[in-house]
Amino acid sequence: MKRSLAQIADAVGARLMGDGRVEVSAVASMELASPQDIVFVDNEKHLAAALQSRAGAIIAGEFAVASAVKSAASRSGARPVLISDHPKLAFSRAARFLREELPFPSVAVHDAAVHDAGQQGSLGQGGAHSTAVIHPSAVLGRGVVVEERAVVGERVQVGDNARIGAGCAIGAGVRMGCDCEIYPNVTMYPGTTLGDRVIVHAGAVLGSDGFGYVRDRKTGRYEKFPQVGRLVIDDDVEIGANTTIDRGALDETRIGRGTKIDNLVHVGHNCQIGEDVVIAAQTGLSGSIVIENGVVLGGQVGIGEHARIEEGVMLGGQGGVLPHKVLRGKGVAFWGTPAQPVREYLKQLATLARLTKK
Repeated sequence: MKRSLAQIADAVGARLMGDGRVEVSAVASMELASPQDIVFVDNEKHLAAALQSRAGAIIAGEFAVASAVKSAASRSGARPVLISDHPKLAFSRAARFLREELPFPSVAVHDAAVHDAGQQGSLGQGGAHSTAVIHPSAVLGRGVVVEERAVVGERVQVGDNARIGAGCAIGAGVRMGCDCEIYPNVTMYPGTTLGDRVIVHAGAVLGSDGFGYVRDRKTGRYEKFPQVGRLVIDDDVEIGANTTIDRGALDETRIGRGTKIDNLVHVGHNCQIGEDVVIAAQTGLSGSIVIENGVVLGGQVGIGEHARIEEGVMLGGQGGVLPHKVLRGKGVAFWGTPAQPVREYLKQLATLARLTKK
């Protein structure tokens, strides 16, 4: 909902510099911001980018005071700034103040005229089981099958010949391409997008909140950082059973075309996974990781936040990559924690074995 900057400043305990009558309705990243959005910067080096963005207002630290005063004095394109001693925390509180609850599927009477419901259990030629709940605003393509107790939310769009398994929960605004196979008990949070021929196995959760919190330095308590981005899954991706993929915090998480993800994998928020990547079971990816095309990750791999795995790298089972590190070398196999080329790692193991014998 829209709130004035004066209301927001009061709610988050910030000092407003600029027109308090300006209204915003959401938080956003600097790259995606519109005049209806508010952004934040907690480092002076990013202030110029924030001032050049399309955002309607900025939350920043004391370092932004001089720029705000100069902008106000010029009276040309003055950008309101909310000054806080903890901009990220103030931004999180502003998001909570502005946010409307994300709509999950609401219960509605099944509209047989729109969805061509067949008889119970007769699903071979398309149709919805009598126990399925489909919002009247949902649009289902030709030959779509919706099985027992599945719930399809408002404004969902499903392409031709897709199948939604028993007990699935498809949140508001989800978009799904043609020929998708969604197995039982899959949950898709609002706004998730799937391309064509995507396969999602039982129990997977797509588009859930990322694990992001801000610590209040005064109280020591953690407050939730906004998780209002989206999840985009491109064509021909397969996602294993009980895998979880978080949506972006402010931007998007993206899974590239043809990528195959095994069971019990976790992909954190803001990750960018390229095309034809293979990720084996029990791998965990922290937030904001980049996995380039053709990478192969073995089972139980762990990768820290903001790391980058460049094209064609192979990382063996239980390998670990520290935060902000880069692995490069097309066709090069890495192993160990911290990960290193497998030949070097094996030499170190052999040396260690000799030393222990002595």
